[in-house]
Amino acid sequence: MSSESTEVHHEEHGEGMTRKKIVQIFLVLLGITVVEFIIALWLVPKGHIPLHWANPIYIVLTLFKAFYIVAYFMHLKFEKIGMALSIIVPILFIIGLILVLTNESHYWVDLRPKV
Repeated sequence: MSSESTEVHHEEHGEGMTRKKIVQIFLVLLGITVVEFIIALWLVPKGHIPLHWANPIYIVLTLFKAFYIVAYFMHLKFEKIGMALSIIVPILFIIGLILVLTNESHYWVDLRPKV
């Protein structure tokens, strides 16, 4: 037997999360938030962007922020693919359900008699 010690490497959650990476993610989240505030407080009130364009932009930017938060700060990016899919797929179905129900609710509002 040799007297050399064997090293066992364990895969840890977030092992790639260095201080530099955390600051980068923070800056991305900050940048997205600043863009949202510029749209909400300057572009929409002054009429540069109509509200029906701003709402989808907010949704996309919010989804980007949610991805970064879930992927890096909740360590989902570092999980096995099965665990990630078991969380992501039901969320996609829930988002689809919300979109379908929102569309359906507009149908019922349109059926009401105009006053």
